[in-house]
Amino acid sequence: MRRIYKIAKAELFTLFYSPIAWMILIVFTFQTGMMFAGRLQEILRAQNMGFANRFITANIFTGNLGLLSAVQNYLYLYMPLLTMGLMSRELSSGSIKLLYSSPVTSSQIIRGKFLAMMIYSLILTGVIMVYVIIGLCTIPNFDLPSVWSGLLAIYLLMCAYSAIGLFMSSLTSYQVVAALGTLVLLAMLSYMNKVWQDISFVRDITYWLSISGRCNEMVYGLICSEDVLYFLIVICMFLTLSIQKLQANRTHSSFAVVWGKYLVVVLAAMMLGYVTSRPIFMAYYDTTETKRNTLTPKSQQVMAKLDGGLTITTYVNLLDREYYNGAPTQVNEDKQRLKQYIRFKPETKLKYVYYYDKPSNNPRLDFVYKNKSLAEMAKKEAELHDLDINLFLTPEQIKKQINLTDEGNTFVRLVERENGQKAFLRIYDDMMKFPDEAEVTAVFKRMVMKLPRIGFLQGQGERKIEGERNKDYTLFSSVKTFRYALTNQGCDVENLDLTGDKQIPKEVDIIVIADMQQAMDSVTKKKIDTYIANGGNLVVTLKPGSAVMESFINQFGVKTVPGQLVQPKQDIAANAVMCVPTAAAKELAEVYRMMLEQRRYVGMVKAAGLELAENKGFKAIPVLQTVDTMKTWNELQTIDFVNDSATVDVASGERVDSFVTAMALSRNVGSKEQRIMIVGDADCISNAGMKPPIKYYGASNFSLIPGMFHWLSYGTVPVDVSRPSSSDNEIKLTKESLKVVRYGLMWVIPGILLIGSTILLIRRKRK
Repeated sequence: MRRIYKIAKAELFTLFYSPIAWMILIVFTFQTGMMFAGRLQEILRAQNMGFANRFITANIFTGNLGLLSAVQNYLYLYMPLLTMGLMSRELSSGSIKLLYSSPVTSSQIIRGKFLAMMIYSLILTGVIMVYVIIGLCTIPNFDLPSVWSGLLAIYLLMCAYSAIGLFMSSLTSYQVVAALGTLVLLAMLSYMNKVWQDISFVRDITYWLSISGRCNEMVYGLICSEDVLYFLIVICMFLTLSIQKLQANRTHSSFAVVWGKYLVVVLAAMMLGYVTSRPIFMAYYDTTETKRNTLTPKSQQVMAKLDGGLTITTYVNLLDREYYNGAPTQVNEDKQRLKQYIRFKPETKLKYVYYYDKPSNNPRLDFVYKNKSLAEMAKKEAELHDLDINLFLTPEQIKKQINLTDEGNTFVRLVERENGQKAFLRIYDDMMKFPDEAEVTAVFKRMVMKLPRIGFLQGQGERKIEGERNKDYTLFSSVKTFRYALTNQGCDVENLDLTGDKQIPKEVDIIVIADMQQAMDSVTKKKIDTYIANGGNLVVTLKPGSAVMESFINQFGVKTVPGQLVQPKQDIAANAVMCVPTAAAKELAEVYRMMLEQRRYVGMVKAAGLELAENKGFKAIPVLQTVDTMKTWNELQTIDFVNDSATVDVASGERVDSFVTAMALSRNVGSKEQRIMIVGDADCISNAGMKPPIKYYGASNFSLIPGMFHWLSYGTVPVDVSRPSSSDNEIKLTKESLKVVRYGLMWVIPGILLIGSTILLIRRKRK
């Protein structure tokens, strides 16, 4: 060990008596100081402008745009310059012969050189530690553990680059060639996750070998054994290769023997990598304060109940518009989307089935391949993607396994348990596309417990849950490509026809009565009255002026305010009103709290205000109310809000107020708490009403739905995946103190390093 230390010490002296080590240190300090000061400035500006800052530690250090994420992206430019002379200098100057003749082994030489680079990497990491100390002093509740995770990732990356550069330096006596070779090798390692990805077994090994993005999870605060072991294996592999190269030079081994040893080392490293990348051997530690890299506790509870085997089969249609998401070359990328769940159930089997059939979402096919059969289309598409058409099942063959017609023959996953339970995981027509934690957990939760069954009453002119009419409830109830549809959030929805002898199924947990146009007949009314008397939960939506709905809600002690609500705004019809959750609504569902924090609203057109008429034994909680900063009243006279201007006429019964537009009612019926939600605008959650005509940022009509059914289902669905709020939401800096920090980091510290290194190098040259 003493010899290794002496070699490392000598190498460090050599490094710091040359301009390259000082130049890199100065440039690194200036560059990171500039980025750190820039992030501080952005956060301080947002705070001074009144915007709510959250997760400041992540925004500065560990987020996508944080300092550590940026550092890992340009380290590959520095390390080849540092490592190019480690062995090349010895080989070109002839001093390697002195080392060979001394009582020093090849292993000690390589380990000593590498130790020097580890110490230099530690110095670079120490520069970042200066910024961490500033963060600790200026950010209350600084999330230090997540930053430690990021620093560990950066340090391991530096060490891996050093080991690779050391190996390349041992191959040649030309330092420039060693530097270029290191860059080429790093580029190859970064590209390995694209190599042979269409070959089943090989794809896992080459994907593991890729160094691209290897630090990301650790920088974000999640330490995974796979990533830590990856760096250790890569470092050991290249150090071993370097030792073997020196040993081969000493013993003049044959070409076959040398390359045979190289091959054994590489194969051993790959096999270790393959084993350590298997989910069953992985361990995790989430260092973040809110555990944002881990499934929420509710999701973990669901996963814990999934006993027995689990298989997730992804069906990929060659003719589907979304084919590329599950293409053979993208399999490992696709598996990452389920990694959080595999973490808690590592024995899960992932399968991919490829086929071709007529998809519901790709009109390009009929335009490009006119008058072509499906087989001809598939063959052409396979040729375009350089694929073997024999890889894909024909429509007849896939239908023998599963019928995906109802899913539109699009990209879909089938989740199956050993007990035979099955459910689909879909992709959606939105920016995120793939299911998030709420949707995935809903599928698993459906398998371990009974989830709500929702009946939509029909027969009296109510809104329907099928079809494409603007006023209907198809979108939020049953559209498979809409993320927030009840069917994608774990609920079963169905039409409820109570005519004749038809009864309310015992399995129905919630009934939706949406803007009835005709009064119920006596048979239907008796069944609904019995359901309500027994404590059944209800959703009631209405429009103002409906005598039928007015009569129905009277049984709950609720009535509508006469007229329709108006809220004059420029260039918008006055009867379009903005409603926000009340303070009491925050206790009903987390989504309402988030709407308040994010200043989002529900837009309603031709809405009715709701108020209590008499006490019928229900506890009433206002859920939505009109924005109290805008003048709102109940208009009784104006009908044409496009050509006429509405004004308040107190004498006619109009009044300016903040009106309740959604109300939650509850009471105890036996041992059960009955819950009823009444909404004063049946259109605000309709197919067309999801996007209100109000030209203000923040419309979030769809948020009313998950909040409403979360409360009605006693928190069962949608799955609550909310997390605790961050505590590092404030930065204690002023514009003046920021200028001092910026000046010190960008000019003073690099300047001191520049002056000190110049004096040292001049003195060294004189000696």
